[in-house]
Amino acid sequence: MEPAQRQIAFLRAINVGGHTVKMDRLRALFGELEFANVATFIASGNVIFDAPAANTAALEAQIEAHLRESLGYPVVTFLRSPAELAAVASYAPFAPDELAAEGHSLYVAFLKAPPNAEAQRKLLALRNAIDDFQFHGRELYWLARARLTESPLFSGAVLEKTIGMPATMRNITTVRKLAHKYPPL
Repeated sequence: MEPAQRQIAFLRAINVGGHTVKMDRLRALFGELEFANVATFIASGNVIFDAPAANTAALEAQIEAHLRESLGYPVVTFLRSPAELAAVASYAPFAPDELAAEGHSLYVAFLKAPPNAEAQRKLLALRNAIDDFQFHGRELYWLARARLTESPLFSGAVLEKTIGMPATMRNITTVRKLAHKYPPL
């Protein structure tokens, strides 16, 4: 048997849009997949677990199939290792003064793969006085210079349609807390 490796799952469509899943149920669903040391972090679909080393795409597909069957709706899953998450948390896509300015927030959209050049061009063309974006690997960093709800682009559907792939977003504070709590071994 292969040694277990820690994974952090970022789930799309958990506790939003009328779907509510208690964290104890979510942990149990991951336990049904025979993952070990299952934990959740805040009630927004962040699940930490140990699983045998496997192809990330295959592991994401296994989780998605089980959650769809168990919950009755699709739950797109984005996996990152602790090392990958640490790199996401420490990446500096914008100048420190931009991030420190009052009312500015940074969000990370987790993606399955790096978007192609055309998808990146389309999203970067939507930059405006409130919204700025930077792609880095399988993540999109979104700087909101006002409350995200004030953004003319505030919609996961607009983001996904523009880049042509699913995404799930987290505030950088959540990402950094997760990276700190679950560092690379």
